[in-house]
Amino acid sequence: MRTVGVEEELLLVDVRTGELVPVAGEILRESDDQITGEFLEQMIETRTRPHATSQALRADLLGSRAEVAARAGDRGAVPAGLSTSPLPTRGVVRPVERYGRILEAYGALARQHLTCACHVHVEVADEDEGAVVLDGVREWLPALLALSAGSPFAGGEETGYASYRWQLMARWPSGGPPPIVGTAEGYRALVDGLLDTGVILDRGSLYLDARLSHHQSTVEVRVADVCPDVRVTVLLAVLVRALVETVAAHGSTVDGAAVRDRPLAGTTTLRAATWQASRAGLTGHLVHPATGRLAPAGRVMGDLVTFVRPALVETGDLALVEEGMGRVLRQGGEATRQREVLRRTGHLAAVVADVARLTVEGA
Repeated sequence: MRTVGVEEELLLVDVRTGELVPVAGEILRESDDQITGEFLEQMIETRTRPHATSQALRADLLGSRAEVAARAGDRGAVPAGLSTSPLPTRGVVRPVERYGRILEAYGALARQHLTCACHVHVEVADEDEGAVVLDGVREWLPALLALSAGSPFAGGEETGYASYRWQLMARWPSGGPPPIVGTAEGYRALVDGLLDTGVILDRGSLYLDARLSHHQSTVEVRVADVCPDVRVTVLLAVLVRALVETVAAHGSTVDGAAVRDRPLAGTTTLRAATWQASRAGLTGHLVHPATGRLAPAGRVMGDLVTFVRPALVETGDLALVEEGMGRVLRQGGEATRQREVLRRTGHLAAVVADVARLTVEGA
């Protein structure tokens, strides 16, 4: 069974005011291997270990969130699974040499950068298998974004997007959907070509929605918003693992049956599909990978589960996914939930407090 791990980027907030608190440097410790700093002092990143079961993954996520909450609480802050800041704010860049180079290279784009994502790592045998997997999962990335979309507010306003974070990340020169790479050599040529331009600073600056990890043998799916509800994080992770397993074993067929009636989408078409997922989330229509045409989000999600069903049965995650997917679709996704909190309370600060509560609930 392939292992799966998760990296979560969380904002540090004051639940009374909804404002961000720049205390990451104060709560980090040299001995940390699962809690690290990020670009801004108002952000923290947690990293689980690789896990074979959803239960172990969930426990690891909750443990890391609880540890961050305990440390941050001593400084008047709490972690919140917010992918953008609902309230206006200015980020405080951590005094790290690499971050200084990013500021110099990208100007206002870097100064205005305040986004948090959920990155799912699934083990692969090697780069050859990883390249096959990247090409096979790429058209399902918009569906994974829609599933996780939870950033409708940014800088004090309703953006009109379920995931405004993706819109912000897509502005970076290496952001957005991955192209078709074909082979490990094709993937290396893609990365080396970008490095040769000098436009990206290093391999860590490859901000594609999915990539091969440059420091471990995993496919890293980076398209998702961070999820305050840990159940959705686990749902996302096991779906990504099932996608990787399905594509690695069967390519574009399952049990000999074709799952598409057209060639793989080009990067421009896939960018449009991801833009649509960012806009609509789970309450509208998504571009269906099999047809290239719009279909209700519920149908696309149902077909995703059908596509990976044998892999979910093998890992014992089918019941978790069916229950979790049903719950999220009934709710309408995290963006819908946050909009309802604002409608009920009238205050974006209440949205921040509610997300913070959900992030550490049970931890």
